[in-house]
Amino acid sequence: MDVGLSWSMTLLCIAMGNIVQGIWITLCGFPGAKYHVPFSVQSRASFGYYLSYLMIAMRCIVAIFWYGIQAWTGAECVQSMLYAIWPSFHNVKNTIPVNQNITTQFMTAYVIYFLLCLPLHYVGVHKLRWFFIFKAITTPIVSFALMGWTIKEVGVSNTSLFTSGNTIHGSALSWQFLASMYSVIGGGTTLMVNSPDYSRFAPRVQATLITVVTIPVTSIVMAFIGVVVASGSAIIYGAIVWDPLKLIDNWTSRGGRAAAFFVAFAFLLSQLGLNVAANSMAAANDMNCLFPRYVNIRRGQFIAAVLGAWALTPWNILTGAPAFLSFMSGYSVWLTPIVGIMLADYFCVHKGNYNVYELYKPHGIYRYNKYGFNMRAWIAFTVAWVPLLPGFLPHVNSKITVTKGMSYLYDLGFFFAFFVAFFVYWGICAYWPATETYVERAVTIDDDLFPASDRSIEKDEISE
Repeated sequence: MDVGLSWSMTLLCIAMGNIVQGIWITLCGFPGAKYHVPFSVQSRASFGYYLSYLMIAMRCIVAIFWYGIQAWTGAECVQSMLYAIWPSFHNVKNTIPVNQNITTQFMTAYVIYFLLCLPLHYVGVHKLRWFFIFKAITTPIVSFALMGWTIKEVGVSNTSLFTSGNTIHGSALSWQFLASMYSVIGGGTTLMVNSPDYSRFAPRVQATLITVVTIPVTSIVMAFIGVVVASGSAIIYGAIVWDPLKLIDNWTSRGGRAAAFFVAFAFLLSQLGLNVAANSMAAANDMNCLFPRYVNIRRGQFIAAVLGAWALTPWNILTGAPAFLSFMSGYSVWLTPIVGIMLADYFCVHKGNYNVYELYKPHGIYRYNKYGFNMRAWIAFTVAWVPLLPGFLPHVNSKITVTKGMSYLYDLGFFFAFFVAFFVYWGICAYWPATETYVERAVTIDDDLFPASDRSIEKDEISE
């Protein structure tokens, strides 16, 4: 909306972006659900045993960075709760130098958030189903309540929320729509890549199909709520308040402390779950694969938490380097080709047939050559991201200018990178097949544990 799209066009953009996310995340989750392996293991089938380490490291780095950034947002939730419980917290004296880009007040909230994260990292993610169910119930409730309050304050008969149209037109509108949709999709590329990390716990492949529906529906509903609340805030306060936490902070001075606390608490639960699901677990799986002798999943989560929340000092990133955030948002330039190559390899090249035991062998069939380096994947990966680099550079350094053609190509970045990587890899494999990696049928862990009629058995029964 800030860049010229109307509220209806904004919702359409978000809807289309999340439909793409839902489909791609589900497709990426199929191998994990079938073979019960994480991304770090599955990637060996397409990239080779050692080239996959580079892809794993790339995904690990972005997960750690985003952990710190999301920790900052989680601290905002804690700060709002403290405002509601203890109004004089607004007046806490700052003892931290200004050049540190953080105040004593916010550091207090940040430390509390970090301490709340630690128990969730200690308990395995497979034991946190109750937490995610509770989070999934509370967040929509408070979100609808926030929208209801906004409509009440604005007035039900006030139609100004939905009367504004596009402020840009013609080709500028078309390209801005594509750029915005790319931004929506780009935020989900990390979830596409690490989808097998969670789908591997599914008892059967069909259990992952619900993702196709849940991601678009929940995202569209929440986006609609956000549009109503943000637009309504312009009428209530005279300026658009995009951050719901900033909005509810205004309640504490108007006698709404209890409401502010519960809304902030619900958003805190959502933020805790997000950091566990999208960041700490992803980084932990990657570190476990890179350093299996020293790092297990639990230890990896703690390492990711310390590095992301403290070593990277996200308060400096967020206040002093906006270009870095643009870089992180554009990280899909490198992650999207990984998605394209892995899907092409699974569905088209190997037709869903892997040997799960060979994936764990350094000198197995998925080594490809003596260096563990699949050149087919490397060529497809390079061809997919290099043309997008010129359009990406201005987002990092505003002093760099490129032609409109390069900018437009970058606006199509997800689709360009995915389909180029997908078809280039598939084409190379068709003319230069790695026949040693082809197996006649899928070899899964379940084959050796149970007869075919019992393969739908639940994971809890398997462990017993």
